[in-house]
Amino acid sequence: AAKMAALGGGGTRWRRAWLPALQLLRRGSKAVTRHWKAMHLQRQKLLAVTEYLPPRPAVPPRCLPRPAAAEGREEDGYARVLRRQVEETLRGSRMVAVCQFNSMADEDVAALRHFLRRHNIHVKFFLNEVVRPVLAQSKYRNLLPLFVCRNILLVSPETRAREMLRVLKGVPQVNLLGACIDDTILSRQGVENFARLPPLEVSQGQTVAALSLLSSQTSSLLQQGPAHLTALLDQHIRRLREAAGPAEPPPGQSTG
Repeated sequence: AAKMAALGGGGTRWRRAWLPALQLLRRGSKAVTRHWKAMHLQRQKLLAVTEYLPPRPAVPPRCLPRPAAAEGREEDGYARVLRRQVEETLRGSRMVAVCQFNSMADEDVAALRHFLRRHNIHVKFFLNEVVRPVLAQSKYRNLLPLFVCRNILLVSPETRAREMLRVLKGVPQVNLLGACIDDTILSRQGVENFARLPPLEVSQGQTVAALSLLSSQTSSLLQQGPAHLTALLDQHIRRLREAAGPAEPPPGQSTG
C-alpha cells in the first residue's frame, strides 16, 4: 500500500510538472497607431508636376494600315468552315439584308426568328471578321461599309421585302441598314420603295398592256390617213355622179 501510494504521489507530481511544447495564448488587440492622413498640398503638386506622360503618336493607331498576315501561316479550319457557310448563304439568296443588332432577350430573338421564318426569311449570325473577306471577293463588296458593329443577315431565296419590313417594324432592337435584292444594292429608303412596288406578275401584266396600247395606237394612226383619203374619194365620186344626172340605160333595154 505504501508502495502504491508512493507511485500515485509520483504520478501526480509528474502530471503537474508536464507542460505542452506549444501554448496558444490570446492577447488583447493592439491599439491602432496609424490613421489615414491627407497628403500635403505641396507634395500633391510635386507628384502632379513630375508625373510621366507618354508622348502621343503622330498618327492614331486606328488610322495605320493593319499588318499583313504571314504568308506561311495556315488558316484556321473553323474559319474556313464559317466562310464556306457564308458563301453558301449568299449564293442561294435573292434577298440579303444587313441589320444592326442591339442587345435583346433570348425569347425575343426566338420570336423574331419564328415570325421571319413564316415568310421564308432566315436570320444568320456571322462575325464581321468572317463576313468581310467573303464579301470583298463577291458581288456584295459594296455592302462592306455597313459591317462596322454587331450585325445580322436576313436572307431569303425570295424577294420578301414587304414582309420583312412588317416584322422589323415591331422590333426596335434590329435596325435595317441596307440590302441587296436581285443583285441590286439598296439603302433603307430603297428597300421601302421596293416594298411598295406591286408583285412581279402584276408589273409584267401592266407592261404588256402598255406595250399593246402603244402598238394599237400606232396602227390606228397609220390607218387613219388612208381611211380618210378613201372617204374623201368616195364623197367626190358621189358628188360627180349627182352632178351628171341620172345615168342612161344601156342599149338593148326599154326605157319603160
